[in-house]
Amino acid sequence: MKLSSKALIATALITTSAFSFAQTFKGTNYQSPYCGCCKEWVKHMEDNGFELDVVYQENMTPTKIDLGIRPKYASCHTAEIEGYSFEGHVPAEDILRFIESKPKRMIGLAVAGMPMGSPGMEYSDQKDPYEVLAFDENGRTMVWSRHNQ
Repeated sequence: MKLSSKALIATALITTSAFSFAQTFKGTNYQSPYCGCCKEWVKHMEDNGFELDVVYQENMTPTKIDLGIRPKYASCHTAEIEGYSFEGHVPAEDILRFIESKPKRMIGLAVAGMPMGSPGMEYSDQKDPYEVLAFDENGRTMVWSRHNQ
């Protein structure tokens, strides 16, 4: 079957448009060089279309402070993506929804601790319930999403 030049142009435009909607978000993940679950979380993010540079640090505290992470929301790794801060095992779909919504007051999302079943913390069929919290520069939070409830 031979396509007309109009059909070829239309197909090219549709293909180009489909690719332009898929945006890749880039960022940096700060983590310990010894943490396996951090590496698994980065893999989860990459599997979901994010591109993360990894910076290994022995002492994460200064980075967490610089990115607005309060100690009570701390986890094992901290990412900066599109100017926002993401602490711990936050699912990629929550990060994508957060970035796309461009919240004015909130500066990031956090999953405190290391809940089983969160991205990077998968083990067998264990799934602890956990919340993803959105936080502002003053440490005020709101529940962004709930998982495994």
